[in-house]
Formats: sequence, structure tokens, C-alpha cells
Amino acid sequence: MRKIREKNPKSLGIGSLFAWQSRAVSHGICMMILGYLSIYCTDTLKMDPYLVGMLLVFSKLLDGVTDIFAGYLVDRTNTKIGRGRPYEFCIVGLWFCTWLMYSCSPSWSIVVKCIWVLSAYAMVNSVFFTFLNANATVYMVRAFKYEEQYVVLNSYGNIISMICVAFFNIISPTLVARYAVNASGWSRMIAMLAVPMAIIGLLRFLFIKETNPIDANPADGGKEKVHLKDVKTVLTRNPYIYIIALILFIQNFVTNMGVNVYYFTYVAGDLNLMGLVNAAMLLAIPLAAFFPKIIKRFSIKKLILAGCLVTAAGYLLNFFAEGNPVLLGIAGIMYGGGITPISVLFPLMIINCADFNEWKGMQRMEGTLGCVTGLATKIGSALGAGLLGILLSCAGYVGDMTQIPESAVWMIRILFSIIPMLLWLAVAGSLLFYKLDGMIPKIREELDKRRAQRETEI
Repeated sequence: MRKIREKNPKSLGIGSLFAWQSRAVSHGICMMILGYLSIYCTDTLKMDPYLVGMLLVFSKLLDGVTDIFAGYLVDRTNTKIGRGRPYEFCIVGLWFCTWLMYSCSPSWSIVVKCIWVLSAYAMVNSVFFTFLNANATVYMVRAFKYEEQYVVLNSYGNIISMICVAFFNIISPTLVARYAVNASGWSRMIAMLAVPMAIIGLLRFLFIKETNPIDANPADGGKEKVHLKDVKTVLTRNPYIYIIALILFIQNFVTNMGVNVYYFTYVAGDLNLMGLVNAAMLLAIPLAAFFPKIIKRFSIKKLILAGCLVTAAGYLLNFFAEGNPVLLGIAGIMYGGGITPISVLFPLMIINCADFNEWKGMQRMEGTLGCVTGLATKIGSALGAGLLGILLSCAGYVGDMTQIPESAVWMIRILFSIIPMLLWLAVAGSLLFYKLDGMIPKIREELDKRRAQRETEI
């Protein structure tokens, strides 16, 4: 008689994997589009780069309020469809406001342009992106039960999202060069992307349900009650979340600086070369497939530390490339592969911080932890774009190939190489203070004992 093979409860179906990553794909492509905001404002709307930089920085003042509020609200949410799942609808608002942001008319007054761009950018970052970031880990730990599933979602799953986003990076310079030749072209191009991306982004909500009862309270059978004082307790007693926040701050500061398009336009002299370099970065994506096995042998701290050093070396190579496609391709592979551990492992670091909170007798507060890192992500993105505008303005930048001064060209080269290198070395230094890796085995063992004891008392 043929033996029926039992399904491993810790395995993850391919359908669930693709459904979960659908929103990450949509969100990732939207973030890549925001990387063109600075050059859209300076070259299409003819706004001063210093003014653009200050607008982006100013928008971050809102995030200090909305991020913590969003994390607290998500942690308190209890609905029939779950705690994190309802906030997936924010992906629609994210794309709609992105389209509005790129639909500004050059004929409007400078005041109206500033209000329009700032309002749309604030809605994208301070509202919709905030809630999508706050609900991510909250949703994941309630939809999936085992750490093995988390590793698969953030390794094999990240390959799916990284390939899709990398593919968009390859074709986006061509799309911009072909369609974004004027203000109406920008608006049409974003609209063509926004509709299908919003639909794709909703697939996670439609097919992934929250089924892991992690919030059950043994005393009354209800849900854990979260209060405002719990936010303060977590933020003052968990130091490790701030190291994670620093890592994501630097990553997004560098990634969203938007200097790439300036470099390939004014230094390399060929915007299409940017697509080829982005294609070379695809070679680093398969590294994520090895993380389910690598994580069993090396700690999160060691993997990210190694990635920081490789990334720093890649950006140093950019300085010497001077438009050389081979050197730029090698550099792209280096920092593309170097940041892979961060992309794969930072959700696990959030879960480890939540375990640390529970071990210390606090609420888990995944939503609040996610908003701390989300705030760092958005501040890094805005400050990167803001600093780009300020420094280019100080270097005498003008949006004209025939008039741009040598000082602005040198500033673009430094922003594309030396500054990112120094920032990634700073991240490597901060990891020396991250001690949670060595504590997690003991923490998990004690938490399992506590949960088992509570179940016997029910």
C-alpha cells in the first residue's frame, strides 16, 4: 500500500509565496519611481534644487508624528479580518498620490508647485507608506507561524520582489527617456504604471489571511490590550531597534538620494547605461536563495557586517569608474550583493526585537517597532533627496548639459561614491553594539516554556 506523505506544517506553498510578495513588488516599484522626483522637479517643473531639497526635508517633520501614531494604531487594531491585514488597502492610496505628485503643471506659480508636490509627497510617505510599513511584520507573524516560513518569505520571497524591481530599474530609464519628455508625459507614464501596480499590490490582502492566534490572552480568551504607555516602554527599553533603524536609514539615504540619474546624465553621458548597470546588479539577486542555509551557520550580525563592507568597497569603485561601464557594472554587483543581507534579514531582526520585548515582560509591539524602522527609512529617503538638492545647488548645478559647471560634476561624482562609502562604514561600526543575536536562543527557549505553561493553565 502506498504511503501517503504528510505535509510539513513549516513548509510554504508557492502560491502563498507569490501572493505575499505581490505587495512588496508594487511598493518597491513605487519607491523606485520616487527616486526620479528630484530631477522631475528641477528639470521639468524648473524648481530650484535647494528649494526641492528643503521641501522633502520639511515633509519629514510630519513623519515624527504619523509613524508612532500609525504603529500604535496598528498594534491596537482588532478586526474580524485581522490586525495588520486591513491596512493593505493603503497600497491604492499610495499609487494614487504618486500619480498626483507627478501631475503638476509647469505653468503654475512656484507657490502652487511647492504646495502640490509637498502635499502629495506627504500623503505618500507620512500616511500610506507609514501604515504599509507598520502593518508588515504585524501581518506576517499572524499569517505564518514558524520561523522557517519567515526565512523563506524574506529570502526566496525577496528574490521575487528584487527581480521585479530590478527589471523595472532596467527599463525605467528607457521609459523616462521616451515618455517623460514633458509634464504631461510624466503624468501619463505614472498613470500607466499606477493602475496595474495597485491591483497587483492588493493580491496579498485577497489571498493571505491571519490565522496564527498570537494575540490570544489566556486569562479571558480575548486579545492583548495595548496602551499608549506600552509604546513609551518599548522605545525606552529596547536599544536594538535603533541599530536596525540606523541600518535602514543609511540604506534608504543612499538609495533614494537620486544621484544615479544625475551621474549617468552628466558624468557617464548616457542615461541608457544606467539600465545596463541595473541589469548587472541582477547577478547579485540569487544570493538570497542561499540564506535559508547560510542563516543556520552565520549570525545575522556577521552577514550584515560583511554586506556593509562589500557595499562600501563597491561605492569606492564608483569614484574611479568615471563612466566606465565595466567598472560601474562590477561596482553595481558589489553593492547590489552587499545590501542583500539587509533586505532579507531585517524583518527577522524586527521579530527578534519583538521576542526581546516579550521576554522582558513588555508587549511585543511589532507595529511600533516597524514604525521606528519605517520612520528611519523615510527620514533617510527624504534627507538623501534633500541633501542632494542642497549640495547640487551649492555646487552651482543647472539643468543644462551645456552649462553645468565642473564643480557640480565633481559633486555628483562624490555623492555617487565617497559619501555612500563612508556611510556604510559607519553602519559596520554600529553593528559592534548589536548583541541580540547571541541572546535569541535563550530568549526563544524561555518564551516557549512560558507559552507552554500558559496553555496548560487554560
